[in-house]
Amino acid sequence: MISDTISEREIEIPVGTRVLRGTLSLPTAPEGVVVFAHGSGSGRMSPRNRYVSGVLRDAGLATLLIDLLEEDEELDRRNVFDIPLLARRVQAAADWLRRERETAQLGLGVFGASTGAAAALVAAAWNRTDVRAVVSRGGRPDLAWEELPAVAAPTLLIVGSQDREVLSLNRGALALLVCPRKLEVIQGATHLFPEPGALEEVARLARDWFLAYLPRSGVACPLR
Repeated sequence: MISDTISEREIEIPVGTRVLRGTLSLPTAPEGVVVFAHGSGSGRMSPRNRYVSGVLRDAGLATLLIDLLEEDEELDRRNVFDIPLLARRVQAAADWLRRERETAQLGLGVFGASTGAAAALVAAAWNRTDVRAVVSRGGRPDLAWEELPAVAAPTLLIVGSQDREVLSLNRGALALLVCPRKLEVIQGATHLFPEPGALEEVARLARDWFLAYLPRSGVACPLR
């Protein structure tokens, strides 16, 4: 399905004394909804995740780009690596989507980058029945090591071949995951995928993974 009509609105999600701000984009008759878990201090304005989000929306998937940390929280670098904190925020976003009329019945996916990928995996481990797919872009799954065997959602790990340390960590994560899983290595790409065509390949792989697993008619085994 290719969507030609997209509605977009800014949202706020109360979390204790904090408020998470995000952008919800809804194509006509969406096939699923994907929460973006940003990492290393980036937020919903990240140009890389906004690009991937646009590709997903064009394919008929709703997206929620959300700031997992408020501005003052970002000043403390410890928060960027506080994976349980970030995972609770991802969970709060998922719970909010379940309460909204437009998204309550949609299959839920999470797209995580860097430390946000660890938060996405922990949230999936905590919410085995709700999260239906996870995609990690240049992720740090080592920060979710103990939770990886509990992840049930089909998980796609995307890493650049020149991002050698992160690639090694993702290979280790692949061995710990027991859910349907796959590692895609983009040749010649570094950590942020700035090379020509690299981010486009990330977006294509993520789109195909989510379209395979989020719709009610999605497949039951990993793509080959």
